[in-house]
Amino acid sequence: MPFLPVTMEEVKQRGWEQLDFVYICGDAYVDHPSFGAAIICRTLESAGYKVGMIAQPNWNQKEDFMKLGEPRLAFLVSSGNIDSMVNHYSVAKKRRQKDAYSPGGKAGLRPDRADIVYSNKLREIYKKTPIILGGIEASLRRLSHYDYWDNKVRRSILLDSSADLVLFGMGEHQIVEVAEALDSGIPIEEITFIKGSVYKTKDPSRAYDAITLPDYNEVVKNKKKFAESFFIQYQNTDAITAKTLIEKYNEWYVVQNPPSPPLQTPELDKVYSLNYMRTYHPMYEKEGGIPAIEEVKFSLISNRGCFGNCNFCALAFHQGRVVTARSHSSILQEAQKMVWESDFKGYIHDVGGPTANFRRAACDKQLTKGVCKNKQCLFPTKCDQLIVDHKDYSKLLTKLREVPKVKKVFIRSGIRYDYLIYDKDETFFKQLCQYHVSGQLKVAPEHVSTKVLEKMGKPSREVYDKFVKRYYQINQQLQKEQYLVPYLMSSHPGSDLDAAIELAEYLRDIGHQPEQVQDFYPTPGTLSTAMYYTELDPRTMEKVYVPKTPHEKAMQRALIQYRAPQNYYLVLEALKKAGRTDLIGYDKHCLIRPVPPSNNQKKMGAKSDRSKINVVTKEKKQKERVVKKKTIRNVHKKKT
Repeated sequence: MPFLPVTMEEVKQRGWEQLDFVYICGDAYVDHPSFGAAIICRTLESAGYKVGMIAQPNWNQKEDFMKLGEPRLAFLVSSGNIDSMVNHYSVAKKRRQKDAYSPGGKAGLRPDRADIVYSNKLREIYKKTPIILGGIEASLRRLSHYDYWDNKVRRSILLDSSADLVLFGMGEHQIVEVAEALDSGIPIEEITFIKGSVYKTKDPSRAYDAITLPDYNEVVKNKKKFAESFFIQYQNTDAITAKTLIEKYNEWYVVQNPPSPPLQTPELDKVYSLNYMRTYHPMYEKEGGIPAIEEVKFSLISNRGCFGNCNFCALAFHQGRVVTARSHSSILQEAQKMVWESDFKGYIHDVGGPTANFRRAACDKQLTKGVCKNKQCLFPTKCDQLIVDHKDYSKLLTKLREVPKVKKVFIRSGIRYDYLIYDKDETFFKQLCQYHVSGQLKVAPEHVSTKVLEKMGKPSREVYDKFVKRYYQINQQLQKEQYLVPYLMSSHPGSDLDAAIELAEYLRDIGHQPEQVQDFYPTPGTLSTAMYYTELDPRTMEKVYVPKTPHEKAMQRALIQYRAPQNYYLVLEALKKAGRTDLIGYDKHCLIRPVPPSNNQKKMGAKSDRSKINVVTKEKKQKERVVKKKTIRNVHKKKT
């Protein structure tokens, strides 16, 4: 099958006079199952609908939005695979210079708040054509939400965008149900019955058996009300247990229906077997292609959902906590197609999902009664009902290693180390170390301080230490020199300077200096973001310490990289402020010396990673030149 039509000429070539749906996307057009736009469009196509794609339209020109004409049923709008604000700005609110989802990595090809801009432009042109929002940006902004970039509570995106409907979650069920409803002649304003959808109305009685959230005007003025509202939303994200939610906005009511059930194995298999081209549209070739495809082109999506439920992650709001997985045959068929692609080098980069080593629901109860509202599967300790089993994943990986032309199968999406260490059968653990690590395994303890881990919803430091010890023991038994790279987060709610220093001391003790540190990024739809904004824990309404000033955040970040010369004065200030001058000195337990590093050291530290890479590259090239010259000399000698 060819790519979806992107011009009216291509529509005509198919013998069509009008499209049923036109998809407006903030990403470039990549027809690969790792891209939500491709999945929704191919799902509609498989249901018999005519779909066209307008990728990254110029939002200042009406003509770009009109080039495929008015669709018969609706416009579909998404900012793309990533929220447009996260795509554009770092946690320091600085403009990013590159966009991996745009041709050649060029930035600036989509607007801020892309869903709102695109939808309002469409409404300006097409007064009555239905507009439906979907994807991560709309999904996490479906009700009132704290917006980090504006530093205020914003309205539901449904009201700011002039759209008619928001579909939240993964969307395959909902989009077909909405298409069938529109196709049968039901007006868009009457489509109020689809699970996984949000609509607006002036008549709240249309919502059956609903929970009324605090009024938007209250939520804006009162942080405690915001926390209360968020926690109600947080407890209603499961397809089985969730209720309908209503939020009042002056004359409007925004109604969120319960989530759509997660796709089961046969449905997932069907979605991933659709006619994807598995690459970007050839129109981008002259601009250097789309960088985002490189990381996922030779990766396999194995599952959806995550019962790990970290508080700083929005997966519970988007995919849900119930894990479902594709069948082995479906994944193997995709792998067997993959190996015949011309640029396949023998390496499958990943076999995973939100959490790679989850291949089933946490417990059988979740399948019939839903997830627990006030209990987590892995936090603060493992639930007694949790089924810990890696046998299915282990068998899948064994089969993939045996696929002809496959040299190596890596696992790069997150391994949940606590789930792994709870498994008494170490078959998978040993298999992971022997076959699926490329020298370094990335894991995410995030922190070591008990008070921070509690706010993150992460297991205790002791669990991580147990995993680390066993990881190195297994590698030693296998005679492999492989390492762990821990992901760490600074400035999460609950983290004060004492906690940041505790983390620095831990890094000192294990002899690790992280090359990168992730500052906590408050994005819509997470419990941690609600804590950041309100300085309350919505679960208990207890006060939470939140580092907010750029200077304190810089100090916490510097403590994690305390050895870097350019961080010296920030670390010095933090230690003095926290009353920890015992860590300034010449003893081995000290973090910094009493005397600051020289200017040369600072400059070298500032360059650090780039310089090391450049030196290594120069040395490598020099060696290559020497080897080449010797080879040429040897050839000449033989000829002589």
